[in-house]
Amino acid sequence: MMMKGEMWSNLGSTMAAIMFMYAMFRQYFPIQLQDYIFRYSKKLSNFMYPYVHVTFDEFTGERMKKSEAFAAIRSYLSDKSSAHAKRLKADVVKDSQSLVLSMDYDEEITDEFNGVKVWWAANRTAPRTQQFSFYPVSDEKRFYILKFHKRDREFVTRTYLIHVLNQGKVIAAENRQRKLYSNSAGQGWSGFRSTRWTHVVFEHPSTFDTLAMDAKKKQEIKKDLIKFSKGKEYYAKIGKAWKRGYLLYGPPGTGKSTMIAAMANFLNYDVYDLELTTVKNNVELRRLLIETSNKSIMVIEDIDCSLDLTGQREKKNKKDDNEEAMDPMSRKAREEEKKDSEVTLSGLLNFIDGLWSACGGERIIVFTTNHVEKLDPALIRRGRMDKHIEMSYCRFEAFKVLAKNYLDIDTHPLFGEIGRLLDETDMTPADVAENLMSKSDDEEEDETYCLKNLIEALNAAKEEARKKAEEEARLKAEKEEKEKEQSVKEDVKQDAISAREVKENGVIH
Repeated sequence: MMMKGEMWSNLGSTMAAIMFMYAMFRQYFPIQLQDYIFRYSKKLSNFMYPYVHVTFDEFTGERMKKSEAFAAIRSYLSDKSSAHAKRLKADVVKDSQSLVLSMDYDEEITDEFNGVKVWWAANRTAPRTQQFSFYPVSDEKRFYILKFHKRDREFVTRTYLIHVLNQGKVIAAENRQRKLYSNSAGQGWSGFRSTRWTHVVFEHPSTFDTLAMDAKKKQEIKKDLIKFSKGKEYYAKIGKAWKRGYLLYGPPGTGKSTMIAAMANFLNYDVYDLELTTVKNNVELRRLLIETSNKSIMVIEDIDCSLDLTGQREKKNKKDDNEEAMDPMSRKAREEEKKDSEVTLSGLLNFIDGLWSACGGERIIVFTTNHVEKLDPALIRRGRMDKHIEMSYCRFEAFKVLAKNYLDIDTHPLFGEIGRLLDETDMTPADVAENLMSKSDDEEEDETYCLKNLIEALNAAKEEARKKAEEEARLKAEKEEKEKEQSVKEDVKQDAISAREVKENGVIH
């Protein structure tokens, strides 16, 4: 017992002496000498330490872009973690049917591949400063550390890591949930990990099979999408960024948003819904682009209404005459309003096909508009919006798709009359679908009842269109008659002036 007590006493004395000497060293030795000693002591320890450490950060490129290697490693380790780690994190996977388990922070697991043993650890660094924020972990850095024996360096760097990345991508694809993203308002951003995009699970059921459109046109679009998704080498060969632009235009209710959902489901891509009115300036627009993932569709709906991109410079130079008379709160509100329109047409064009658009690949950009004639030609030219798709009124081929979707029928005696009326009447697929949808579970509301409702609606729309055309013709005739009368009056007035000049001067001009 005394020997143990003496041992602990001696150990305590030794530790105290070491700590005293270290404190004296840090306080009295010159900084340059301390750095010199630390540097060479680290070299000595590295020479004697047999293990190599590799760090994989969550963000790369000056903290601007998420690392694909980090995501692949996280997916790869999820299977290993569930079997070996003691502290785990859980996340819901595809279709919300099961969970994916991953190791928690400050946890380490062992992996073995082809007889070589390695160790993985998940770590994070806490924020350096304490501050109140809606995003309190914005300065947090997450990373994985891989440790292995230096004798296995060549095998790990050339074989094992490639295996991890490939397997991680396969696992991620199997467990992947497609997401619908929306951009947050710029003033809420803080730190490099600020939440510029928020998301929900994308569960829209639309497919090309259920899309109300001519079959040939749908097949053409599908072929174009397939060619794009397989075109990585082709785009590299021709020297273009791996992206493609689609312009969807047509009246409201013709299925533009449904088309976007069908494209996302067909390609298994995420969707980024970009709201331009919440983007403060062109710099924030670039940051949003950088944070989008590959295999994604970026959507700007109603581009003609999102921002007045062509008239901003003129607006910016105009000053409100009453601004000086405003109270401070009103003036502050007016200044905030002015900040909402700093995205320019030039910034949007660079966003679509400038140098920054090549950051990442396999992206589709979609614009939708109800008034294509209002858009600046530079915005929708080929090379920016590569494919223009007109979403038109419902015709018979599109109606047959809707009849199959809503009534589960391929033919009916009333189809002939409906086809004739659709050729004579402009009705959107949304209106046609509303008339085909049964409003209750009554047996009387069968397919015949719904088709008759549609015929009545088509006849009513046809009559309304006829009356509108007659009214427009009447107004046009009245306008022409007034212009004619005005022209006659001007001619009479001019004749009177000429007659007076002749009478006064005796000269005819």
